[in-house]
Amino acid sequence: MQHSEYPELSQLFGVYLNQDFDIWGDTIPAIIACYKRDSPIADHKRMLAEIDRFQRSHPHDLDIAFDKTYGHEFSPEPWGHTTASFLDELKRLLSE
Repeated sequence: MQHSEYPELSQLFGVYLNQDFDIWGDTIPAIIACYKRDSPIADHKRMLAEIDRFQRSHPHDLDIAFDKTYGHEFSPEPWGHTTASFLDELKRLLSE
């Protein structure tokens, strides 16, 4: 599903972090490395901006908003993350 407000995040969850994630890797760092390899740096920068915007838009309901927007595609809990820690990890990996 495409969420036009956050197209780069939608691409990540729709292609890389969905039920077929194991095509790309077994860990978040491995999957994000594939995403980074397959996409231009400009997309990484846009995703970083989208993450910041998503976090600013939902300072008090981050978990609920994330679940509502991406929960049908991805959940951070099975990966050992909260929504906040996952988004922070994603920013860290995209910035490396």
